[in-house]
Amino acid sequence: MMLNQCNKRGRLLLVSISFLVLIFQTGCWSTDEIEDLGLFVGMALDVANQTEIEKKMDRLVSSYRKKDLITFTLQIIDKQSEGKDANSGGGTTAKPYINVSETGDSLFEMVREYSARMERPVIGHHLKLIVINEKLSRLYSMNNLLNFVLRDNDLRPNCLIVMSSGLARKVFDTKGNSVIPAFRVINMVENRYRTLKILPPMSIIKVEGKMNAKSSYLLQNVVATDGEVKFSGASVIKGKTQKFRGRLSEDELLGVMWLSGKGKGGLVKSYDEKTKQVIAYEIKTMKSKMKSQIKNGKISFHVHIESEGRLIEEWVVANEPTDNELNSKALQSTEKEVRRLVNIGLRKIQKDYKTDVVGFGKRLSIEHPKQWQKVKDDWDDEFSRIPITYSIKLTITDTGAKQEH
Repeated sequence: MMLNQCNKRGRLLLVSISFLVLIFQTGCWSTDEIEDLGLFVGMALDVANQTEIEKKMDRLVSSYRKKDLITFTLQIIDKQSEGKDANSGGGTTAKPYINVSETGDSLFEMVREYSARMERPVIGHHLKLIVINEKLSRLYSMNNLLNFVLRDNDLRPNCLIVMSSGLARKVFDTKGNSVIPAFRVINMVENRYRTLKILPPMSIIKVEGKMNAKSSYLLQNVVATDGEVKFSGASVIKGKTQKFRGRLSEDELLGVMWLSGKGKGGLVKSYDEKTKQVIAYEIKTMKSKMKSQIKNGKISFHVHIESEGRLIEEWVVANEPTDNELNSKALQSTEKEVRRLVNIGLRKIQKDYKTDVVGFGKRLSIEHPKQWQKVKDDWDDEFSRIPITYSIKLTITDTGAKQEH
């Protein structure tokens, strides 16, 4: 009888626990429907330049107290656009997003100011992209521009940050209505395995680490015009000031990528010295090994660059050479081009901009920590005077498929 009572109590307890679990598994409490929210996926920061709508509003009403320093643009997913042209029978012609801008001196205040203009509150749980205009970054440090973003718990730390050489908000315009521009830029980063012109993505959390360490770094540069967007070169951020220092051209960026060894794929196009014909080397693997040395109290570096690839294109006008001769000529031509790229990239970051964006300082801190402690406070200037040598070893693993003659 006692055993039956224990079993009944056990079953009752199990049923009670199951009931409580079901209650707490029914869904999220105190949430808003997604249709009732304005989800912004892109954020653009420009030097203050009021839009026509803002100017008209200011003429009609008294503007809130502010200094016109920054134009802040949000790209908001417009769920309601899906049905705006449903009666036409050919699908919607409305864009699936809207871009709204505010001008002021506080990013957080401007976000809240959107509440006085829109029917839905804007939230940034799904923010994917931040675009910063280089002119704005010359005026204000990245610490100031990203302060609000880093403090806001609603914004994800893996959001991508890029720099624009033109108006940042132009990146959020597109031809056609099918693509959300912020998503398009994110997807373009995935093409890194096909070109060295795309940098490893710099997220908010990575930039925060660079800012805290007062290190120099690169941000992908974006050019936007007439609804088209292209990655072109990179923007250099100076460690001490955390401001825009200058821009790397596409060739200079390629040279820096070879130095860092962080490329996933791409090609090197060169020209045969004798025939002046095109030779294209497709990169399959690349890596670089950096070594620091202290001799008589003086620092120096050597970088060994290695790559394996294949001869993917060659234009031979006559008297086609053997495979061995062709490979030898292709290697000489390709190595010469890589040296040219590394030379111009290294000269730009070391002599012109005086910014260590490759990681020489990090290597020194690992291999010679005592020496690093002596120079770390003024590392970028010290870096500009340090001798740096490099060696290159390329290997052609195959020449691709060729037709039999």
